[in-house]
Amino acid sequence: MENRPSQVTVAPPETPAAPAPAVTGAPQPAPAPLMETEGLSLYYGQARALKNISIQIREKLVTAFIGPSGCGKSTLLRCFNRMNDLIDNVRIEGRIQIAGHDINSRDVDVIELRKRVGMVFQRSNPFPKSIYENIAYALRLQGIKSRSKLDAIVENSLRGAALWDEVKDRLHSSALGLSGGQQQRLCIARAIAIRPEIILMDEPASALDPIATAKVEELILELKKEFTIVIVTHNMQQAARISDYTAFFYLGELIEYDRTGRIFTNPTRKQTEDYVTGRFG
Repeated sequence: MENRPSQVTVAPPETPAAPAPAVTGAPQPAPAPLMETEGLSLYYGQARALKNISIQIREKLVTAFIGPSGCGKSTLLRCFNRMNDLIDNVRIEGRIQIAGHDINSRDVDVIELRKRVGMVFQRSNPFPKSIYENIAYALRLQGIKSRSKLDAIVENSLRGAALWDEVKDRLHSSALGLSGGQQQRLCIARAIAIRPEIILMDEPASALDPIATAKVEELILELKKEFTIVIVTHNMQQAARISDYTAFFYLGELIEYDRTGRIFTNPTRKQTEDYVTGRFG
């Protein structure tokens, strides 16, 4: 194995080029990142799963986390909506900010945070309810009682997940009767129904066939017009197809983070090149 330095400093990637302003003036500063970690380490008991991670994620782009199994990708993903709080003996060092606010501060309402930062898991997990109720249930918990408003949100969410035309005639049938790909898109519809700013996706297509995977990828490209998306994937081709930026992790460390095109064609680190070309992992 290649010898690596104990700590890697990764400069934040450049902001995508914007159209030239109509009026010549002073250069505009790059927008602040929507999500940022600084010196983030996470421990499961005494085991250190994340090692001094500093990364900036910008708004309304798709960022892919890649790396071999057990490298910390999903652990980092769960940090952004504090899902790791549900695991015993987890300890965090460093800082995680969303829109400039420390999400681990004592005044943060975790329920409100998770409304703002939605999540889609590796395996689809529809409720054992109708297709309609899978989306309407959470809305009712938020106090939305109007049937007309619920109908509109359910339809808009299913349209947003590219599922409406496939299920509009059976909204009150069980969601468990949908195909695997349809169930995953229903879970995405459920996530976007409450209008989060950020959607975290943990290998959302890993259990799907190629046709269903292509539909989910097309959906992700459409959703980034409205949402910031962070996706964990083992599929190198998928990361290359759908992401704007890619972060490569290995053994709990962030090895390299840059524009996806550069990561896959001209990476800075040899370790990154070896992984994306299939030499290990």
